[in-house]
This record gives sequence, C-alpha cells and structure tokens, in this order.
Amino acid sequence: MDQQTALKKKAGEFAADLVESGMRVGLGTGSTAIWAVRRIGEKLKSGELTDIVAIPTSIRTTEEAESLGIPLASFDELKELDITIDGADEVDGRLNVIKGGGGALLREKIVAQITKRLVIIVDPSKQVNLLGETWAVPIEVVHFGWESQKHFLESLGATVEMRLGEDGEPFFTDGGNLILDANFGRIYNILALETKLQQRAGIVESGLFFEMASDLIVASPDGMQHIQGRIA
Repeated sequence: MDQQTALKKKAGEFAADLVESGMRVGLGTGSTAIWAVRRIGEKLKSGELTDIVAIPTSIRTTEEAESLGIPLASFDELKELDITIDGADEVDGRLNVIKGGGGALLREKIVAQITKRLVIIVDPSKQVNLLGETWAVPIEVVHFGWESQKHFLESLGATVEMRLGEDGEPFFTDGGNLILDANFGRIYNILALETKLQQRAGIVESGLFFEMASDLIVASPDGMQHIQGRIA
C-alpha cells in the first residue's frame, strides 16, 4: 500500500468512527470513501455497530455494501440521513467541494442534500485556496444535444473535454448520462457559476457542492485533522 492509499484508508476509517448505532448513513463513492464503507462493514460484523441503515451513492458502492452485509434502504423509507461520508476532488477553506471524479456526482448530490452532516474525507493534495485550481468541474449532461452543452460551457470560459472510459469510449454514469469535464480555472464566484449551470436545459448536475459539507477530515503524514464547519 503506497502512502497516498494509506492516508485515504486512515481518513475513511476515522470518518467511519463518527457513525453511531441507530444512524441512517449515506455511503460515498470513490477510492477514499470505500475505506469508510469497509470500516462500517467491519464494525457491523463485530457488533460494535448495530441497527444502522444506509443509502449508497453508486452501483459500485451498493455492490460493496451488500458484500459487507450493510443493510440498505430506499428514499421511500428514509426522508433524511444523519451522516454521509464521501470523498472529494478538491475542497476549499470554506468546505466547498468539487466532486465527480468517480462519475457519481448526481447520486452523491441527491444523497448529500438530505443529509444532516456531510463529512468529506481527503488527503492534503485535495486542499486548495479556490476551487478549480487543480481540477475540472464534472458536468453531467444528457446524451441528446450534448455538443450544445459543450459550446455553452466554453462560452463561460471553460476548456471542455468529454470524459472517456478505460476503453476509450464515452463514459456513461449510472443514470445513463455523459460527463463533460469543464476546466474553468480558479472559480471566484461558485454560486454564480452554479446558478448558470442549473438554469441550462440539458445539464443534469454539476460537481460543485456549494455550502453542503459540515465536516472535513484530512489525513496527512503528520496526523489527522478534523475541521467542523456547517452542521444542518
């Protein structure tokens, strides 16, 4: 296990220890969040955790949770979640986040918006002063007319690339949509950009998570840092 993977594991396991028996839990997607899912599964198996129920944010996470014996629920059963643990591609000092590197941004945001406490777990490489410094914003778009969304994003100043899968073909999300990775550079007004994106027909969702996270957990070689901000 290389150092970065080890740090992701520490962050995920630290966050998993915030889950208490009886909680309704959102399970994130990605190479950091998976460690939290696995730790929750271990604690359930040992009896350290009991009576929890979870909603996963992707098919991949669903399969992992089922293999670990984590009880799953539907949105019809749960109107609100106590805590969601998820990773991020970038996070700024105000806990605003870019997500979607794993392609699950739509489901991640649906889960996040019904969550009392959204815990973001990262290694130090994900921390930035302004969103957009090192990462493009994933934009999920419908297949029909996707080219027009590309032109629109370019009109806003972005350099845009369609995301491809490992096979070199267009990447499709769990919802059957495409992802355009839009590099805006440093984003000085997140809300203004997000508003423009949300008003555009054909754009399903963006990877901008504005004022949604309540906690940030950073695992570095020097130790763990837990920053608590907004709690709904």
